[in-house]
Amino acid sequence: MEQKQRVILVGVNIGGYSDFRDSMEELENLALACEMEIVAQVEQNLKAINKTFYIGSGKVREIKSFLDNTEADVLVFDNELSPSQLRNLERALEHKIMDRTSLILEIFARRAQTREARLQVELAELKYMLPRLVGLNEAMDRQYGGVGVTSRGGGEKKIVLDRRRIEEKISELEKELKLVELDRQTQRKRRARSGLPTVALVGYTNAGKSTVMNAMMDMSQRPDSKKVFEKDMLFATLDTSVRKVSLPDNKEFLLSDTVGFVSKLPHDLVKAFRSTLEEVRDADLLLHVADASNPNCAQQIKVTEETLKQIGAGEIPTIYVYNKAELTDMKIPYLRGNDIYISALERVGLEELIQLIGERIFTQYVDCKMLIPYDQAKAAAYFNENAFIKAVSYESSGTLLTMECRQSDYNRYSDFLV
Repeated sequence: MEQKQRVILVGVNIGGYSDFRDSMEELENLALACEMEIVAQVEQNLKAINKTFYIGSGKVREIKSFLDNTEADVLVFDNELSPSQLRNLERALEHKIMDRTSLILEIFARRAQTREARLQVELAELKYMLPRLVGLNEAMDRQYGGVGVTSRGGGEKKIVLDRRRIEEKISELEKELKLVELDRQTQRKRRARSGLPTVALVGYTNAGKSTVMNAMMDMSQRPDSKKVFEKDMLFATLDTSVRKVSLPDNKEFLLSDTVGFVSKLPHDLVKAFRSTLEEVRDADLLLHVADASNPNCAQQIKVTEETLKQIGAGEIPTIYVYNKAELTDMKIPYLRGNDIYISALERVGLEELIQLIGERIFTQYVDCKMLIPYDQAKAAAYFNENAFIKAVSYESSGTLLTMECRQSDYNRYSDFLV
């Protein structure tokens, strides 16, 4: 069994930052998600960041003294460090240094399962690493191991890349991802031709998006549909999964599960996952899943909304799904406007959620009666599969269907209207 890295977490509270405590708690959760053992936490209040070391020079000496008496392997800083800060800290403390960005990249590298996800993570890693090559020289080997450039699952990369080789590799990865992006565009166009509305799950990491998706699949009339991976951990899902949800009234929509967001999500990572996140941007409706039991719920919603704006999805109609409400003292399900409180784990509030979704996306349906001649049996069979049949009667001239159907089908079979 591989021994866990022993880490010291380091944070600087600039000018009494109100969310500092929450940020440090999240850093701790990120370290735990990376299977690290936390041995200590160091904090400092400053009016401004120290340009040389990020922390004050006195705090550097204090940590150096502390390191002499502990078995810590790595120091993890809460914010992204500049290349010079990273280099200066490594030289002064003689320990491996990581920052929040490299820690998130490391988690993504461990979680990536598909070829697309691995390409996206590797691209973000190399873009992070490129400016940090300058002046490393003899410290390069140690530095390389400390900035999260570890693609687990595909074999750890041991080769130290120089700037030119990294730039070449970045160019190569961007070309590969462009091809993957074209494939995704083709898939989206194919789904668009189906005429089915699309709903995307978005939200902070570990809010329960995958659990919501699986719960909705349980309610779907498609028992053969494959469920998505769900686990109580940060970034359990990196790959977008799309499933068709079929409802008892024969209405259908496409539901996609996407990568979760987190505060200070690396820009290059968002950029690398652009093609994946386009599933969100092209959706007709967003289900913004939030952890109702988390004391930082409001802040997590804000972070998600800011990220959605960043990818061009800030104006899409949204239902706010407050999940894990069974862990609060609320009586669920509880519905208020575009907000709904549910428990996906306990399958409470799912019917109300689906009804809410239907009210938003199934607006192009009409009530009608059609008399379909007996020699047009295919048309009758089509409506039995694709419309909500309220009543059927067999007349002398054909089958009379009282139903709710799509506007497009209403127009297509208008000759049968009565």
